[in-house]
Amino acid sequence: MNFLEERILADGVIKPGNVLKVDSFLNHQIDVALIDQMAKEFKRRFADKPITKVLTIETSGIAIAYAVAREFGVPMVFAKKSKSVNLDGEMHVAEVESFTHKKTNKVVVAKKYISPEDHVLIVDDFLANGCALQGLISIVDSAEASVEGLGIAIEKGFQEGGYRIRNLGYHLESLAIVESMDAETGKITFREEL
Repeated sequence: MNFLEERILADGVIKPGNVLKVDSFLNHQIDVALIDQMAKEFKRRFADKPITKVLTIETSGIAIAYAVAREFGVPMVFAKKSKSVNLDGEMHVAEVESFTHKKTNKVVVAKKYISPEDHVLIVDDFLANGCALQGLISIVDSAEASVEGLGIAIEKGFQEGGYRIRNLGYHLESLAIVESMDAETGKITFREEL
């Protein structure tokens, strides 16, 4: 069992509807030492890749992506869920359906922040159905940049997102893959690491 799995067992809360709450340490209150440990692990797993940018989607992925970008010594870019008045210039746009919020957002990244020369590592906190990752991949593709890998903190292995992304041929690394969870018993089972 790895450090993130141990933390999920200690502090994660299962809610009905296959919701895993990790807001006490990952996406509301943030354990910065844990995030730093996760970033070092992503750096280890993608050390052979020529990463020039780390990309995530607001909001929960930002803390993890920041720490990962710091480990690689590259800029971090995050896709915004709405175009605000202070965004100018041309945008890469993708539609993303949120499993957690049960709605679809248009996410945007200014074209000046991802270019064809970039080698992008996409990072996020959760992978469920894969819509957020597919949206971020489409942004990188529209920039004619290359996706070097995808780093996920927690993957819900019982949902189809990870399977779908891996079948597209992408290098996907998840620090913890939840194979099953039961809201009634509180039991979480993780996929065995290979």
